[in-house]
Amino acid sequence: MALTHQSDTAPQPYSQESTNVIYELLFCDSLAYYKNRIQSPYVYPWMVLLADTADASDLQNVVADPDVETRIKALACHRLRENGLPIEKRELLAVVVEVGLDTGLDVLASYQDGTARYINHTERMVIWEATDSRSNLLTSNLFNASINIVTKIGPWDGPRRPHPVEGNVRISFLVSDGLYFGEGPINVLFSDALASPALTAATELMQYVTEKDLANQ
Repeated sequence: MALTHQSDTAPQPYSQESTNVIYELLFCDSLAYYKNRIQSPYVYPWMVLLADTADASDLQNVVADPDVETRIKALACHRLRENGLPIEKRELLAVVVEVGLDTGLDVLASYQDGTARYINHTERMVIWEATDSRSNLLTSNLFNASINIVTKIGPWDGPRRPHPVEGNVRISFLVSDGLYFGEGPINVLFSDALASPALTAATELMQYVTEKDLANQ
């Protein structure tokens, strides 16, 4: 089965390596980034995720655990797929929107548990963990619009592509059974009947978490 993370030789979107690492982590498709940073002996759920041999039952328990954050669940699903193991439940775990601007790449990653990550083209970051009723509503709007797209397209079976070029927007859906995405010119996708609701919802979520982050500084 093809891996969904992009090649180490793919062009990086940001000038700072630390920002590029955060960008890669958004997609939850490479355990190597974590294995290099977490000391053994591993504790749950890392002892399951980073075990030498993938155990389907243990990984599925991680995915079903209500106390495990979404990004870890996505990593568990990735390991299941990588090893050709069954996925018990098909569900949307995250939505990642990338916008290629003339000044750089804007990226918003929204996760099922209400958390989010935003990287501005200037490499300024917002790590959204303290969810509230407004952000939860905006996340729900984004996921509802995104599920409508996922039901109409198929999963991507190749390596994750490098970041979109200037003038393009890509919306990626991290589903338990694989990576789904759509990409096109910014003005085209924002006007598209299927893509526009999700992109509009993502924009509203990005604006909200950015404003809250600035207010808290």
